[in-house]
Amino acid sequence: MQAKARQTDALIAGSAALQTERGAVNRFLLVEPEGKVHLYDKRHLFRMADEHQHYAAGDKRIIVQWRGWRILPLICYDLRFPIWSRNRNDYDLALYVANWPAPRSLHWQTLLTARAIENQAYVAGCNRVGTDGNGLHYRGDSRIINPQGDIIATAEPHQATRIDADLSLVALQDYREKFPAWRDADPFTL
Repeated sequence: MQAKARQTDALIAGSAALQTERGAVNRFLLVEPEGKVHLYDKRHLFRMADEHQHYAAGDKRIIVQWRGWRILPLICYDLRFPIWSRNRNDYDLALYVANWPAPRSLHWQTLLTARAIENQAYVAGCNRVGTDGNGLHYRGDSRIINPQGDIIATAEPHQATRIDADLSLVALQDYREKFPAWRDADPFTL
C-alpha cells in the first residue's frame, strides 16, 4: 500500500483482518504517499456472521487530516449506526469500505445517502463484488455522494472498477454555511 500511495501520490485505503495484542480485528488502513499509516478498527461487529466471537471491536473513531480534508474511515456494518458516524463538524468525508451482500444492496445504497445528508458531508462507499467462500454474492454498488444526497459517481453493479469524482471543500463549506443544520444537533457523543 505504501508503494502504491507513493507511486500515485494518493491516499490509499483498505481493510484487512489482522492479529493484534487485543486479538483479531478488522482494521482499516489509510496510507499517505509520505508513508504515514492511519489505523481504525471496526467498531460494530456483524453478529449475524458471528464476528463478535472472532474479532475484537474497536473503541475509537479517528479523523484523518490529509491535504486540507478531514476524513472519517468506517467499515461495513458501522454504516447502520448513525451515532457512530455523527458529524460534529469534525469531518468532511466519511469513507466506508464494505463486504455488503447483494440481498441488502438497497440498504447499502440508502444508508450511504442518509449518512451524507444527515452529516452534511461527502460520503464514499467502496463495496466488494463477486461471490465469497460461503456462496454469498456481492453487487458492489460503490458510490460517492455529495452532502445534498446526490450520487456524483457510481460503479456499475457487479463490476470491479475505480470511480472518480471532483470533491470541493469550498462547495461543502458554502453549503454548510447556507444550511447550518449541524449547529442545531443535540450535543452528545458515544
